Amino acid sequence: QVQLVESGGGMVQAGGSLRLICAASGTPFALHVMGWYRQAPGKQREEVAHITSGGGTKYADSVKGRFVISMDHAKNTVYLQMDSLKAEDTAVYYCRASINPYFNGDQGDSWGRGTQVTVSS
Repeated sequence: QVQLVESGGGMVQAGGSLRLICAASGTPFALHVMGWYRQAPGKQREEVAHITSGGGTKYADSVKGRFVISMDHAKNTVYLQMDSLKAEDTAVYYCRASINPYFNGDQGDSWGRGTQVTVSS
């Protein structure tokens, strides 16, 4: 059972920055993809970004140019650097990881419990 623990969330004013960290432990196999999702009250959970073991990245249009995802394979850790934060970025941010090369919701997927990000205007 893979355990994912997020940290780095908090409160920041619009235009500020935060860095989220997700550390994975108990991995019986190598993690091939890790990503960040977010869910605001009353809104659908959405993917913010993900990164593969090969270094490929994908960003939601709403955060492209402002957020950067990175991974340290040796530490089984994924990061999300968030700059130029906006009030609409306010949400609970969740880490997701899979031993598969993609997220498909099967037993190979794992979720963290989330960390709150609040951006005030």
